[in-house]
Amino acid sequence: MARYTGLFIVAVPLENFRPLLGEILEAANLNIIYETVDYIMAREQPGEVPFTKLVTVEVLINRTVGVDDEVRMNVVMKNEELPLHLDNRCRQMFNLLSEAIAENRYWELLETAAS
Repeated sequence: MARYTGLFIVAVPLENFRPLLGEILEAANLNIIYETVDYIMAREQPGEVPFTKLVTVEVLINRTVGVDDEVRMNVVMKNEELPLHLDNRCRQMFNLLSEAIAENRYWELLETAAS
């Protein structure tokens, strides 16, 4: 199973964060399938790639205590594909999503770490 994780801290009011993240996920062809106050799960739609390569992303949202306009998100992207190649489908989607988060013009990226 391929699995990639990233931590992103962005400067944005919390009320603006969720709609912006939804737009980013939608632009990456990921549909939100489950959502709570501090968690979002999204998945690719079947049809374009084999079932084992369909990517699922989980976003854990942690609002920094005491700071009104800073949001921390842990992103976990995974699929059933064995990561035999460095540039596999899951890695490609992770890079796409990471770039979209980093370059979003509606917030400022304060910190990032990926593995």
